[in-house]
Amino acid sequence: MQLGFAGPKAGLLTRWTSSARMRGADGFAAALCLMLAFSSSCCAGQEETEMSTRKPAVAGQFYPAGTDELASAVDSMLAAGEGTEPGGRVVGIQVPHAGYSYSGPTAARALGLLKGMDSLTVVMVGPSHRVLIDKAAVFARGRWSTPLGEVEIDEELATLMLAESDFLVDMPAAHAAEHSLEVQMPFLQRALGDFKIVPVMVLQPSWDECEQLGRAIAAASRGRNVLLLASTDLYHGESYDDAKAADSLTGELFAGFDPRALYDGLAAGRAQACGGYPVVSVMVAARELGADKAVLLGMTNSNDVMGERGGYCVGYSATAFVASGGEDTGESAARRDERGAVGLSEEEKESLLDIARTTLEQHIAERKRPGFQPLTPTLEEKRGAFVTLHKHGELRGCIGYVEAVKPLYEAVSDMAVAASTEDPRFPPVVTDELESIDIEITVLSPLREIDDPESVVVGKHGLVIRRGMRSGLLLPQVPVEQGWNREQFLDHTCLKAGLPPGTWKDNETTLLVFTGEVFGEREE
Repeated sequence: MQLGFAGPKAGLLTRWTSSARMRGADGFAAALCLMLAFSSSCCAGQEETEMSTRKPAVAGQFYPAGTDELASAVDSMLAAGEGTEPGGRVVGIQVPHAGYSYSGPTAARALGLLKGMDSLTVVMVGPSHRVLIDKAAVFARGRWSTPLGEVEIDEELATLMLAESDFLVDMPAAHAAEHSLEVQMPFLQRALGDFKIVPVMVLQPSWDECEQLGRAIAAASRGRNVLLLASTDLYHGESYDDAKAADSLTGELFAGFDPRALYDGLAAGRAQACGGYPVVSVMVAARELGADKAVLLGMTNSNDVMGERGGYCVGYSATAFVASGGEDTGESAARRDERGAVGLSEEEKESLLDIARTTLEQHIAERKRPGFQPLTPTLEEKRGAFVTLHKHGELRGCIGYVEAVKPLYEAVSDMAVAASTEDPRFPPVVTDELESIDIEITVLSPLREIDDPESVVVGKHGLVIRRGMRSGLLLPQVPVEQGWNREQFLDHTCLKAGLPPGTWKDNETTLLVFTGEVFGEREE
């Protein structure tokens, strides 16, 4: 296998690794052996934190090696990609990383938004295809070279990022043969004025590690002129139809701009993106830095690009993460959802989970309802909330307040009892089950009626469908867990209401959406 291949199969090793549960141990072992071989050659001496200049590894493969030819090719793609208005200040972008003839025009849809920007640092986060790593590998000092010249590392920003979390490690040698970030460089060099970079790579981080990386980037970047970039391709496989279906769901998750929903979709194997975890981390950082929406700028695949159907197919997309209000107003803005309601801090989430767990255990074991004092004023606000119980990964009960009828901390306590004893689909939880049960909480935004079903975003919106006396609700995480597209989500919500699929198309049917902040005890 030619691992430097610049066509649609580039990135095969990460696809094998991330799909090991589906492909079996043999496929994983093969990928592991190949990656270890690269690890031993690429990371020798990785304890050394000095690498003055990283030389291009894939010039002449993924993109032209000649200076004039490369500049001309990039300029043409950037010009063709002009015209998209993202509707606000661009905080970050998501771009593909295959050979330019395959994914370059799609990448230009996002990278073209950067034309004319000056005096900034691009924090680039991409997947590691060549080296096994269990940390976020930062290239923290020196410079990167391409046929178009050299770009300096923002060493000050890199140092600040490294200080924020021990998940981030100065590991320049891990970048030596990687293409996922290198292929972005010529575009940046032609689009931007004066700029620096901080390259970061991850492989298969947990949700907590994605969040650590995103927050470290955001914390170090506040008050600086920083642009975020996430590098990923989408579906990899032999079916054009499967590519279209999988990329549609992944694109909806990108547009939903909910990093946890995207992470869960990737971890379950329903969303497909070799650099999906970098996108999750960049979403976390972008939200912290004021972005409040994602705009899907373009999507295609290698079959469409080559004008053929059949054979190996890889998907490509371009997305912008945008602050629709213009200038960043600080951390408080990053914690607002689409209606302006304040999100929950980690301490508030932990407090609500403790309330739910304490209530569940005391009610089941002793038939007592403990009293609580809210940790913060936010927990005293009236909010809708659902409590979901799982046992060994299977649903064991789920009930909630759709409307904001009680203070949040009281709603969570009430629904912990209701989910364990009142869900008609299950018998009441008994004491012997408590150790096997994990708790998930969904805090709801106010319901908002919509006229256009196309505005429902999988991974972002929960859905309520009402017709006459019938009503059905599904939480935002449900279609992601089930791998449904928008139409399937709408149909299943009809079924939940006892209505036939397709009832959502009727004028007499009312559609309402809400967002949900989802968190739980179980670690992914």
